[in-house]
Amino acid sequence: MTMTGQWKTLFQLFWTFFKIAPVTFGGGFAMIPLIEKEVVEKRKWLKSEEVTDVFALSQSVPGAVAINSATFIGHRIAGMKGAMAAMIGVSFPTFIIVLLLGILYFFIQDNPKIESAFISIRASIVAIIAYAAIKIGKTAIVDKSTFGIFIVGIPVLFFIHPVLAILSGAIVGIVTISVKRKLGYKINMDRKEKKEEENDFEYFMGAGI
Repeated sequence: MTMTGQWKTLFQLFWTFFKIAPVTFGGGFAMIPLIEKEVVEKRKWLKSEEVTDVFALSQSVPGAVAINSATFIGHRIAGMKGAMAAMIGVSFPTFIIVLLLGILYFFIQDNPKIESAFISIRASIVAIIAYAAIKIGKTAIVDKSTFGIFIVGIPVLFFIHPVLAILSGAIVGIVTISVKRKLGYKINMDRKEKKEEENDFEYFMGAGI
């Protein structure tokens, strides 16, 4: 990649996350649909499965999910410089907004219109997070084993820390895949691979004629 192309990519990373951060009410989880739309659908930097892995990794390490995700994605695309560009892009607008809100808070905290607006924003955040969960579920649940982990994981989260849940899921996944391989089962890592196999089977049976 030329120097000009590298700087262009770095600016695109910065600008992408700079645009996302100010409109992401509700934290990193609410940012997931916007990141996927920009990084996967618009820029085509990563695949949906890769973005899902990034979010899972971002939640398993210390720090804010939004900053962790942006840093991981930036590093995946353009190395250390990309990580810095994405991290600064996602952090800078939030820093400015929080600073301004901190100054204005004492003037608007008792305003009934402001309080009503935040009530509606909180409800919208729930919808955004639910949408993000559905989008991730489409790439994460690829067979009966992953569906079983998903079903068990929901009630488990009420009793243990999310990091422990992620680590437990990783251990269960490793054990499950090892057992399947020993038993001679073929492992499908994503829905795309499974879909392609189903299409090949349909074609073989005459559906493609």
